[in-house]
Amino acid sequence: MSASDTSGDSAPREESHQEDMATLAKGGRTNTMGFVIRLIARIPFILIATRLYGAEALGRFASALVLIEVLALVCSLGEKRGLAQRLTQGGDEHGNPHGEPEVNLVYDGLLLALLWSLIACCVLYFFPAPMFPSGMNSEYDLWLIATIPAFALTEIMLAAQAYKYDIATTVRTRAIVEPWVISIAAGVFFYITPLRDFGLALAFIVSIFAGLITAAIPFFRTYGLPRDWTPSLRAMFTQSSRAFPLIGADAIERGTRLLDIFILGLVASPVAVGIYYAAQQIASLPQKLKTSFEPILSPVITKNLKSGNLAAIAGQVRQVGFWIIAVQLAIALALAIPGEAVMGLWGPDYVAGTAALAFLLAAEVAASMAVVSESVLVYIAKKRNLAISVFVLGLQAALTFACIAGMERFATRYGLDVDGFATAGPALALFLALGVSSLIKALMLKTLLKAPVSNWRWGLVWATGPAVVVGFAFTSLPQSLEWIELVIGIPAILATYSLVLWRRGFKEADRVLFRKNVASAPVAETSER
Repeated sequence: MSASDTSGDSAPREESHQEDMATLAKGGRTNTMGFVIRLIARIPFILIATRLYGAEALGRFASALVLIEVLALVCSLGEKRGLAQRLTQGGDEHGNPHGEPEVNLVYDGLLLALLWSLIACCVLYFFPAPMFPSGMNSEYDLWLIATIPAFALTEIMLAAQAYKYDIATTVRTRAIVEPWVISIAAGVFFYITPLRDFGLALAFIVSIFAGLITAAIPFFRTYGLPRDWTPSLRAMFTQSSRAFPLIGADAIERGTRLLDIFILGLVASPVAVGIYYAAQQIASLPQKLKTSFEPILSPVITKNLKSGNLAAIAGQVRQVGFWIIAVQLAIALALAIPGEAVMGLWGPDYVAGTAALAFLLAAEVAASMAVVSESVLVYIAKKRNLAISVFVLGLQAALTFACIAGMERFATRYGLDVDGFATAGPALALFLALGVSSLIKALMLKTLLKAPVSNWRWGLVWATGPAVVVGFAFTSLPQSLEWIELVIGIPAILATYSLVLWRRGFKEADRVLFRKNVASAPVAETSER
């Protein structure tokens, strides 16, 4: 190939790469705003659940959600990421040799998810014991199973909208409607005496169906109804079997955030589970930030895989990975340093979960590389990615039992709060397991793409140091001034971190995330590692 041919081929690729980065930056800005809105909306629910319902009721509710959320993800058939690939390829690899209209491919997934969801509902209806290891708050809690089909259908509709680069619908659904509805409903149902015991579960059910309606309205506007659609059992069976690696990856990724609650519910008191769940609700916010990039990342990745542009994919993984870890580290520092004050918001009993909060926030930072790597591995190394995820889940389970036992033994020996120390065990195990997952998956992706994919930069260390100093300065204040840690200390930590990172860690490519007009801005890949 001549030099001119090479130049002619590289120019369109470079232009395409810049367009992709602009798309990712736009989606990132939307999702970051959604994260802030979700953070504001989540606080009322945690306050209502902890202050009105109490740790014991919250613990039983949290244990019931474990199986519900995992089964809902399984029933969505991995379409959060798989749908983009099917639509990009026109369904050719999934039982549609002649191709189908996009709308029909989406409805294939919706119908299949609905069928699997109904089967899951029937199984749990007749065998509900695994949902309630710590007992039920009300006999009506069983109706939580109704959220399985609603959640699965919502996931697919949001994935279909994301394929059209509509991320605003995901933000409205997940960051506004669902959290605000569950907060308002939980408060209202608590004051309706016949519904009080069922209040948390009913609020969750109402919020999930409100989310389904919010996602369905723009979905039908975009895709409408199927055209000449004839569902084929054979094609659906083929789709189900081919989706297994994606299903496993999604279920295990979510399962790592639920396995700790499940095991804690088996070996500890409902109070410990309630304290842990409150800490997890705070720490899960950074997780929502990184997973919210997946809808916009998947179409970009599948497009570059189809054209064989692996170098562009590696660059996108590095860039998005750095954006995510930079924001997650800021959140972790801002919430972990004044951790006692943060957990104290929910009540004095919840301060015992401060160590759990710190480990959970650290775990989300450690997991950032695994999540971004997996967004590519699910397309190019499905089975190996699934095998690694299964190994990590098993490692987490073993570590969780060991850490809980060790923490409880330590607390008992020295006469300390057993529930508080028990909650720190699964959080520590999660941090260790996710760190191993990030390391293994990043190394495998680097080998497959033949390019570096690490999201680590030394600028993160430069930004962390001053932020820690500022944070501990506020925590040294007298307890009577604890409110200053939250009102002034958290913004001060964030401001210090952001200022240093902007000056010492951000390059020109990183600042694209904060520009609305990036069409003409060069997106040069930074080489700092």
